[in-house]
Amino acid sequence: MSLQALTGKQVLSIDASHSSVEFSVRHLMISTVRGRFGAVEGTVTRGEAGWSAEASIDATSIDTRNEMRDEHLRNSDFFEVEKHPKILFRSTTAGEFSAPGDSFRVTGDLTILGTTRPVVLDAVYNGAGKDPWGGERLSFSATTKIDRRDFGLTYNQALEAGGVALSHEISIQIEVELVKQA
Repeated sequence: MSLQALTGKQVLSIDASHSSVEFSVRHLMISTVRGRFGAVEGTVTRGEAGWSAEASIDATSIDTRNEMRDEHLRNSDFFEVEKHPKILFRSTTAGEFSAPGDSFRVTGDLTILGTTRPVVLDAVYNGAGKDPWGGERLSFSATTKIDRRDFGLTYNQALEAGGVALSHEISIQIEVELVKQA
């Protein structure tokens, strides 16, 4: 399948087993800690007005390879998953692309802890093709940076030597594989 084969309105679903949402944050001002969310779902739609995307991330699926830290991230100091189990993204505009390797921007609204803020994703179209089971797939990569305080993620600890335990800036890396809905 080529991108040009997608004519008319098309809806593609996120293949969660071949997609990832990862993040990184500076720790103690000297190292970087990485984590991921294991459960993501959503759709990308191609319509007359161009491309649009919606995604939902299960905040309870956070995984930093340290269960004690993950439990802390799930509690009221951070994601408060009992009250806010989902992180949501809805695009407002998306740039154009036609060939693998094309870069474009996606702007949209990101909601964390019930707070919605605009974000810009720097995206790359990775390509399209048929899978061994007859499905049609597209793939994209995207990155962005957010200030976690903008979403109410304000927990931190001051360090004796100066500075804080966690940086305010969070880097987000997204790999998404989409499968065309029948």
